[in-house]
Amino acid sequence: MGLIERLFGVVFGGERNVVRDTVEVFRENAESGAARSAIVQGQAMDQYGAEFRAPSKGGFDRFMDGLNRLPRPALAMGTLGLFVSAMVAPLWFAQRMQGIALVPEPLWWLLGVIVSFYFGARHQVKAQDFQRSIVDTIKHVPQVIENIETLSQLRATSIGVADTGPDVRLGAQVLKADENAALRAWRAAR
Repeated sequence: MGLIERLFGVVFGGERNVVRDTVEVFRENAESGAARSAIVQGQAMDQYGAEFRAPSKGGFDRFMDGLNRLPRPALAMGTLGLFVSAMVAPLWFAQRMQGIALVPEPLWWLLGVIVSFYFGARHQVKAQDFQRSIVDTIKHVPQVIENIETLSQLRATSIGVADTGPDVRLGAQVLKADENAALRAWRAAR
């Protein structure tokens, strides 16, 4: 027994396991791998959270954010205000429009460029979303065509719709004359 005991002591003794250590060279220890994976995932989530954590903003940053949100509502409300003022005070509105008529053309071009740059990015995003929705819709075209063909085959005027198949009784009923009493009375009256 001493030899076997010494052999097991060499292989499994001294807080080490030669078999386990040898196997882990070729195959990862599942428990240790799961622990490392959990650590890596936790670090990735911490980094992701830190990336999207809102930094504390100063008064100037909050003011600029608020200022950036003003142009679209201001333009929309201003345009509606012009329509209301044209209906309520047409002379006042006409005087203001005469003043706008005096604005030089290069200034109109500059205003157009500023508005185009401001709203152009939003328009591009909306256009790309629209194109994505078109692609999603086109994906359904083969199914829609198949459904239309199936529905057109169900029309009463289609050949074979009333096919009785191998059912002889049903075939005889289809060929039997109509037993409609009202139709018979109408034919007799003619």
